[in-house]
Amino acid sequence: MQTAIGTQRPMSADPINIAAYLQRIGYDGPANTRPNLETLKRIQLNHACTIPFENLDVLLCKPISLDPQSIERKLVNTKRGGYCFEQNGFMIHVLQTLGYQVEPISARVRFASPRDFTPPRTHLFAKVTLDHIPWLVDVGVGGLTPTAPFRMDTHEPQHTPHDTRRVVRDEQRAVWFHQVKLGDDWNDVCEFTGEHMPMIDRQVANWWTSTHPESKFRQSIMAAIASPDGSRHTLATRQYTHRRDGEVLESINIESSQQLMSILKERFGIELPMDTLFGIDGL
Repeated sequence: MQTAIGTQRPMSADPINIAAYLQRIGYDGPANTRPNLETLKRIQLNHACTIPFENLDVLLCKPISLDPQSIERKLVNTKRGGYCFEQNGFMIHVLQTLGYQVEPISARVRFASPRDFTPPRTHLFAKVTLDHIPWLVDVGVGGLTPTAPFRMDTHEPQHTPHDTRRVVRDEQRAVWFHQVKLGDDWNDVCEFTGEHMPMIDRQVANWWTSTHPESKFRQSIMAAIASPDGSRHTLATRQYTHRRDGEVLESINIESSQQLMSILKERFGIELPMDTLFGIDGL
């Protein structure tokens, strides 16, 4: 059975509409190609520039379902976004369907956190192996989402369309750090051991992330999306920012719920009723 890109492997009893997903992200590449790095790059960039990172359903107390068909309805059919368990969970399913060798990996997001602090292991990304080379693919880490895969078997800096990344090893702690270069400084994005993250672990972490009052996803309004021109749009409750290479191109203080709804629609492609209230900071 053929898909739009490659030979499908029957990885799940829950089929997804690959053609609808590729149309959603605006992928117009060649059909019926074998898994390859160039196609992977185009899919990741298009995804990151089309499907926003967001936590809005968490704040609206809607359940976050992780089965592929539920995520497809949300991200593809209703043109919404989601967070890592939705975004990367669906990306893993897509890539497996297209014939890629993919493994779900658990991680701890630690941007702006000192290394003596231990954040919860509530992040998921994909390790994609092509010609025996492991690549890190992550479309669900907010405003720091990489827009291209990068190698996991070297500590050398690697350029992506939006920034420079690397993976470094802490031998003493026996962990790796995914890092991004911001200005002259390297910043930790997440920490991982390489441990496989099965669905039961994703479900437990997703439950904590979406329901626990101490989860950051319950405490602020979040949205982020990359743009093909190398810039990024981010939203943190009452602050919208448009940046490129560390330069602030535009910044808006959000004064009302109606203004928030307009920004979500115009800048992130998220359309909600104008009377939507999240219960955060008066919005």
